[in-house]
Amino acid sequence: MAATVSGQESAFLAACRREPGAHRPVWIMRQAGRYLPEYRALRAKVDFEALTRTPELAAEVTLQPLRRFPLDAAILFSDIMTPLQGMGIELSFEPAPVVREPIRTLAQVEALPALAAARDVPFVLESIRLVRAGLPRGVPLIGFAGAPFTLLCYLVCGRPSKEFGAARAFLYSQPDTAQRLLGCLADAMAEYLAAQATAGAQALMLFESWAGLLAPREYAQFALPAVRRTAAALRRLGVPLIYYVNQGATLLPAVAQLDVDVVGVDWRSPLSQVRRIVGPDKAVQGNLDPAALFAPPGDLRRHVAAVLEEAGSAPGHIFNLGHGIWPDTDPDAVARLVDQVHERG
Repeated sequence: MAATVSGQESAFLAACRREPGAHRPVWIMRQAGRYLPEYRALRAKVDFEALTRTPELAAEVTLQPLRRFPLDAAILFSDIMTPLQGMGIELSFEPAPVVREPIRTLAQVEALPALAAARDVPFVLESIRLVRAGLPRGVPLIGFAGAPFTLLCYLVCGRPSKEFGAARAFLYSQPDTAQRLLGCLADAMAEYLAAQATAGAQALMLFESWAGLLAPREYAQFALPAVRRTAAALRRLGVPLIYYVNQGATLLPAVAQLDVDVVGVDWRSPLSQVRRIVGPDKAVQGNLDPAALFAPPGDLRRHVAAVLEEAGSAPGHIFNLGHGIWPDTDPDAVARLVDQVHERG
């Protein structure tokens, strides 16, 4: 039976707007995916890219965790590289994304076509429509995209890396070309997210997975203006915008300048400190360490309580992990987490 949020349908959206809600909302990054046995069973039959590009399957995976847990939001099952494939970037998932021809020159940047979501990624928009039709009553759907600098890291390096050295060197060696690429990606992600909202996504999220590799000065010069450009283009939609910045403790003063509704952070930054830095006009999201889900039930309860205490009682906190859930996490631990947040929050 699908979980419902009876009488408390707007808790997530209320928190995005820093309004009081019936309870503390909770959802989990990567909640649709590999820690669930039902996902692994489906994945054994279908490769990852087919899951993301087949609307019926992407919708099924998106809805799987909502059937298990009374989560306060769903997030679309997709990949941050999907819109880049729509722009003609050839890549494979091995299992992480590998770009066939990394972008290293101005000519390559200038050759990138503008994204037209309805033409280039129609399956994503159809997935959203199917998910909205199948969601438990009142549970909102989050659409998402990669933030421009994070996408640049993959495009320039060609594959994941601990330091993304080639991408960071690109900022220094070809700053003008880097700015051109970031502007192109900012516009493409604005188009992509706007189309998701039009298709039915009720909140939008930008994942900034790798900006924490930058010093504050380089973040302010490169990553921040690109995010600001995307956010400005989305403001007319009136849809809450979440910006998650991984390992971004030193970047928070700059992040506070962004016109976003919610700032998501990893587990390294106390939420009381995050609240002070980003100010009262932004909600916060996070930030339990994903490793805490491996604690005994009593200890997990204490860890959840600590995050809630750090967040405080003022409206505008969405409980989440500080990063994506680990593949070997016990779903029963997730059930305990959700219940504990709702009880205590």
